[in-house]
Amino acid sequence: MRERLLLSVFCFHWVLNRKGKISVANNKHQLLEKITARTARVGVIGLGYVGLPLVVEFAQGGFDSTGFEVDARKADTINRGESYIPDVPTAHVAELVAAKRLSATTDFAKLKDQDIIIICVPTPLRKTKDPDVSYILAASEKIQATLRPGQLIILESTTYPGTTDEVLKPIFDATGLKLDEDYFLAFSPERVDPGNEKFNTKNITKVVGGVTETSAEVAAATYRVIVDHVHPVSSARVAEACKLLENTFRAVNIGLVNELALLCHTLGIDTWEVIAAAATKPFGFMPFYPGPGIGGHCIPLDPHYLSWKARMHGFEARFISLAEEVNSRMPDHVVDLVTRGLNQHRKPVNGSQVLIMGVAYKRDIDDMRESPALGIIEKLQALGADVQFHDPYVEEIHLEGNGHRMRGIELSGEVVSDADCVVIVTDHRTIDYAWLTERAKLVVDTRNTTRGLKDFESKIIRL
Repeated sequence: MRERLLLSVFCFHWVLNRKGKISVANNKHQLLEKITARTARVGVIGLGYVGLPLVVEFAQGGFDSTGFEVDARKADTINRGESYIPDVPTAHVAELVAAKRLSATTDFAKLKDQDIIIICVPTPLRKTKDPDVSYILAASEKIQATLRPGQLIILESTTYPGTTDEVLKPIFDATGLKLDEDYFLAFSPERVDPGNEKFNTKNITKVVGGVTETSAEVAAATYRVIVDHVHPVSSARVAEACKLLENTFRAVNIGLVNELALLCHTLGIDTWEVIAAAATKPFGFMPFYPGPGIGGHCIPLDPHYLSWKARMHGFEARFISLAEEVNSRMPDHVVDLVTRGLNQHRKPVNGSQVLIMGVAYKRDIDDMRESPALGIIEKLQALGADVQFHDPYVEEIHLEGNGHRMRGIELSGEVVSDADCVVIVTDHRTIDYAWLTERAKLVVDTRNTTRGLKDFESKIIRL
């Protein structure tokens, strides 16, 4: 009797295990089938410079795609068939909304209807320059509340190595669902370059790392449907570190060339000519260019995520700290150039009219995040300058240092000629810099836009 009972228990557990394995296989198989057939529902949390192009790309790929936003204005704009990001044409959004393949919502309960959920939320720094993953946590908690078997979650927000498996996985495991049995989890770094006409979501290689091999397989299959190339890596941590390396590489090299600019200015050498000469070497050199400082959401912030993680393990990332120190000094250098230029014209900064050309952090976009222009304006105002700005993409700015708001002015010959100094901070291509320089009394050019204007060299000061 006892032997029969033991045999029955063994058979019962064997059947349960077999059913479990079948269920696990079915979750993966069914999701892969949906991805291949483009019947999977895709939800993207965060409709900014990363999330909106991504959800549009999935919709264009034939998926039923939903953007999730806490900002009702953004959701309403999308549902009206309009875009608020230059890289995403309104015509594309209107077409996809009309075809009912694209929509936006502030109702996060609808996450339960999605088969694939991609997190594209901001990852800022705290005032202490430590990582702030509160937006990631908020998005993860929304997902946790509706998590069901058969869903794939992908984090795209830039963060420190270990976030996906150390932070997200425990949140989802707390539901009682199991990784790879019930849900799948991966990281794929965003590589959006706002304003870049050559590279976009579709033709930029997508790096994908899963918390497990199975999760990586499902995530890679998802992106292969909408992008030209997918590069799988062995883990989510590798993918997270990859993104930080990319932007740290840029920050360090920009810091190097900015320091070169400071040195060349001291030595009376043309920095831009030095770089142009070095760039003729067909190997072993990659040209980077100096500027008024670094801006945007990635390069000024991401290296701090890497250095913070390094400190947690007792390692000091000295190159990163040094680059940040050099790059953060550049707005002061620009103000110094303005001061010296005005002195040559026998004018003090106090009371002088200064026109800032361009306040976005890079050309041909409206993104103000971490723009060095803001610091330059505040420093000039603190010295008593009467500062105005013109930017074809930005109507108004907020100066956090003094709490003031400034509205841009229309560009005219009179505005330029009335200014005691014109400072080119952002080199938007819609501006005629020859026209501008001809009418200006003094030009401080931080972007080398006036190169070749030999008739006006006497009134140009370059970085």
